Amino acid sequence: MRKYYIFLLLLIVAQQGIAQTPLYMPLSIRKAYDQQTRTYTGAPGSKYWQNKAVYDIRVTFDPATNLVSGTEQISYVNNSPDTLSMVNFKLFPNLYQKGAIRSMGIAPDDLTDGVLIKNMKVNGTDRPMSVRPRGTNMPLSIPALYPGQTARFDLDFSYTLNENTHIRTGAIDTGAYFIAYFFPRIAVYDDVNGWDMIPYVGTQEFYNDFSDFRVAITVPGSYQVWATGDLENTTEVYNDKYVQRIAAAEKSNDIIAVIDSNDVRAGNISRSKGTQTWRYEANHVTDFAIGLSNHYLWNATSVEVDAATKRRTRVDVAFNATHADFFDVVHYARITVDKISHYFPKWPFPYNHETVFDGLDQMEYPMMVNDNPLADKAQAIELTDHEIFHTIFPFYMGTNETLYAWMDEGWATIGEWIISPCIDSTIIDDYGMAPYNYVAGKAADLPIMTPSNQTTDAYVTNSYPKPALGYLYVKDMLGDSLFLKALHYYISQWNGKHPQPYDFFYCMNTGAGRNMDWFWKSWFFDNGYPDLGIRSVTQKGKQGVVEIISKGNKPVPVDITVLFEDNSTAKIHRSIACWEKGNKTVSLAFPSPKKIKKVTLGSTWTADIDKGDNVYEVK
Repeated sequence: MRKYYIFLLLLIVAQQGIAQTPLYMPLSIRKAYDQQTRTYTGAPGSKYWQNKAVYDIRVTFDPATNLVSGTEQISYVNNSPDTLSMVNFKLFPNLYQKGAIRSMGIAPDDLTDGVLIKNMKVNGTDRPMSVRPRGTNMPLSIPALYPGQTARFDLDFSYTLNENTHIRTGAIDTGAYFIAYFFPRIAVYDDVNGWDMIPYVGTQEFYNDFSDFRVAITVPGSYQVWATGDLENTTEVYNDKYVQRIAAAEKSNDIIAVIDSNDVRAGNISRSKGTQTWRYEANHVTDFAIGLSNHYLWNATSVEVDAATKRRTRVDVAFNATHADFFDVVHYARITVDKISHYFPKWPFPYNHETVFDGLDQMEYPMMVNDNPLADKAQAIELTDHEIFHTIFPFYMGTNETLYAWMDEGWATIGEWIISPCIDSTIIDDYGMAPYNYVAGKAADLPIMTPSNQTTDAYVTNSYPKPALGYLYVKDMLGDSLFLKALHYYISQWNGKHPQPYDFFYCMNTGAGRNMDWFWKSWFFDNGYPDLGIRSVTQKGKQGVVEIISKGNKPVPVDITVLFEDNSTAKIHRSIACWEKGNKTVSLAFPSPKKIKKVTLGSTWTADIDKGDNVYEVK
C-alpha cells in the first residue's frame, strides 16, 4: 500500500512539472542530475553510487602519556564509474599540528607534530609517502583502482591526544578521555564534488562515508570503555554481575546503575588488572568514537523504539559523580530516544544503543554524544535532546556537514524545540531566535545555501535557527500528518546514503505532493529578511479586520493576539501559505463581538527584525 501511494505521488508531482524547477543549481551539481545519479523527484537516480570502506583497527591509549597509537587495515571499494589514481586520507588530529591552519585557538601545550604514519602498504606493497600531509588532508597516489575493484591499505599511526584544548575530543580530567577522529580515514569521493579536499579547520564539521568498523581498543584494566557500535566481548572484559546488569538494562524501562560509586571504590569491575582489550563492531556508520574513564559511573535503561519488531535501544549515561545533573540526564536521554521514535520525526531510532558521555563539549557521534555538565535543568535537557537528535541527521542520513551544516544542525534545532517541552512542559525553547532577529538583513546575513565553509559571522544563524525555522514553517503549512509523510519519504530514500540540499527539497515536494519551490527559494536561496508590521485595525459591527504588511521578503507565519476591552483575548494564525502568491499584505478577518482594545503581532518562533510596529493600540 505504501509503495502504491509513493508511485501515485511520483506521477502527480511529475505531472505538476516539478522538474521545471526555479531553484538555482550550480553546473557542478546539475551534472549529477544529467548523469542520472540524482533525480528531480528527490529519489536517488538509477545510476546513483557511493564508495565504501571496511576498517579493521587496533588502537591503544596510554593515559600516562596521552599517546594514541594503532594499526589499521582498510578495504576500500570503488563503486564509482571512475578510475581512481589517488585517494585522499583525512587526518583530523592534525588540527593540533604545529603550523596548521585553524579557525579556533589551541593551547601551546597541545600543539604537536601531528599524526605520524608509518609502514603504509597498498595492496600489500610498501608505498613510500610521495606526498606529505597538508594539514588534515593526505593525498596518496595509488595504482589504478578501476570501477568495481577493491584496494587494501595497511598502516600504523600515532599521535598525542590534546590535554588542554578540548575541541570535540581530548582529555576531560585525570582518568577520563574522549577520543574521536583518531584514525586515518579515506575521504568521501562522491558524484557531486569528487574527492572531499576541504580541510578541517575546527568550526565546520564532517562528511564521512558509510563504513564498517571492527575496532579493538586496548587500555589499562582500571578503565571502562564506551564506544560506537556493539561490544562483542562483554563477558571477557566485565565481571559477571556487570554483565548481568547490562543485560537487564537492555530489557528494562527502569534506570539501572550498572556501575555505581561503590563499584568504583571497590575497583573490581574489569576482569583484567593489567591491560584489557575491548572489541567493538559497527556496520554502515559514518564514524567511530571512544569514551573511557577509570572513575565514571554508568546508569542505563532502554526503550522500545519499534512497535512492529519490539526492538529496544539501550540508553547509557557515563559520568563523573560530582556532576549532579548527569543523574537526571539518563531520564532526558531516554525520553528523547522515545520521542524521536514515536513523536518527531516519528522514525524508529536506528541503533542498538545511545551513550551520553560526560565530557567538555557539545558534540555528536554515531551512537554517542560528548556533553558538558550544566547546572541549569532546561539547558541540560536542551543539550541532551539536541545532540541525540543528530543520530538521524547527519549519521542516519549521511549529509555533508562541511558544506551544508543546516542539513543536520537545523534538524537538531527543531528537534530540540519540539522535544524539550515533552521532557519539561515549562520549557519554551527559543534557541537561536535572538541572534537571528539581530543579524537578519545585515551584511553578515548570507543565504542559507551559502556553503558553510564560506561563512564566518553567518555560520551559526545559517546552521541552526534559520533552517530550523524553515522546517517549522513548512510543518505548520502542511500540517503534522502531511509534513511527516514528506519527511519520511526523504528519510526512506536517503538513509544510509549522501543526500545533498536539492535531494531534500525535491523529496519534500514529492512526499507532500506539492511544489514548495517558492518557499525553498525565498527562505534558503535568496537574500533578505523577515519583517512584518500591523498596517491597520478596523472594526465594523461584530467583525474585526487586521491588515498585516510584509516589509521584508522572507515569508513567516502571521500570529496576532487580539485584546478586547473586557481583557479577554483571541488568537488568529495564518501559515506561510498566505504569502505564496507574492503578495505584500494579508488581511485577517475574525468575529469581534466585543470592542478591540489592542492587537499584538508575533510569536516565539516568528522571526521579525523590527517589532516596533507589532503592537497596535485602538484609540
